[in-house]
Amino acid sequence: MSTWLESVQIVLLFGSMRPFLRSLRSWFSAGLLVPLSLALGCGGADAPVRPPLPPSKSDLVLLASTALCERKAAFLLKHPTAAQLSRSWGSGQELTIAGEHSASHGDESYFFDEDGVLVGALFTFPRGLDLGPYSVLRDTLSRLKPSLEFYLNVAQLETNRNMESSSLLETGDEKSTTQYLVTGLRDRPILLQASFTIDPYVRLFSPYRREFLDRLRLPAGGTGGQNMESQGTEDKEPFPSLQQFARGQTAQLAYCGEKNYDIAVDAYRRAIGSGFTNKVWLAEARHKLGVALLIKGQVEQAKSELLQSLALRPNVPEVLNNLGTVQVKLGDKAAGLSSFERAIVLRPNYALARYNLAEASEATNPKRALSEYETYVAIVEGIPEEADRIIHAKERIKALKR
Repeated sequence: MSTWLESVQIVLLFGSMRPFLRSLRSWFSAGLLVPLSLALGCGGADAPVRPPLPPSKSDLVLLASTALCERKAAFLLKHPTAAQLSRSWGSGQELTIAGEHSASHGDESYFFDEDGVLVGALFTFPRGLDLGPYSVLRDTLSRLKPSLEFYLNVAQLETNRNMESSSLLETGDEKSTTQYLVTGLRDRPILLQASFTIDPYVRLFSPYRREFLDRLRLPAGGTGGQNMESQGTEDKEPFPSLQQFARGQTAQLAYCGEKNYDIAVDAYRRAIGSGFTNKVWLAEARHKLGVALLIKGQVEQAKSELLQSLALRPNVPEVLNNLGTVQVKLGDKAAGLSSFERAIVLRPNYALARYNLAEASEATNPKRALSEYETYVAIVEGIPEEADRIIHAKERIKALKR
């Protein structure tokens, strides 16, 4: 594939890159239960929040013959020549179809994790794709606020000027994120790149990642040439750690099929072993590992990971709630009650912790249990994902009032 940028000058005009779309499969609504009906919480809101999805309609079909989460073996049956342009992508693999052979007429890269699952795709148009004929996509892009704006020199673009004002726009659905890199957004939009990823991997396709900036210069992923420095905050977390964390999230939250806690445990452990530079990332990796170990029944190991997470970040309600669940399972109900109470002090409307506190309090403090059940129901009433726990809570309220 040919080089399509002679040089890139990144100038951030406003804002920092926002995490685009939090999975609507929140841990709160995942229905994860352990004995005593204690519920696990792993971040996000106290109740499932469904913000309106951004505009996403498009009449430009890029993933025409495949789909995210497809297995590599099935992909190669449809695209056998892709194996000829293969290279490693961290612990995974990148397969490429050159523009002269692709359905999109752009250079197509497909990214598979080490388990052989398609987790992302990148489409690059060296000469730019005029979006004039694509009225639906143009309308969608006009409704989106750019996540990033910068200038670049484009070597092969037919409308080449000294400097092109470019925008990165994001949209997507409940499980995936789409990014469009467009020049001339307001007058004559030209598409340079588009990427599709399942949400856990979107950070690896961020313009704050060095790997992304290198692809702007050399879409084939080559090395050498002019160094490019962003004037924004570069994401310097180790690629292997982020990749394994994303793999763990994909397996634990069932982004591509069934939940797989064996893969999740392996991935989180490897993410931790690769070494995060930011303690927030490390703390969350240990938290997620602890949850996966708990669900696998390895309760003592789960406790160790949760305590290490809290040593790094002491006051995280979700981690305290999950530690309480572990402590109750290990027979230390007093410690579990204390953990649930700490979580509620930090976040008074934390419904999961209140539910767990109610369950654990029934035998020793029925009055407190009644109060917590009633508060829980008031917080989550009408949320479909909480229907089963709501029914149970209301039954316990009636019993405790007798």
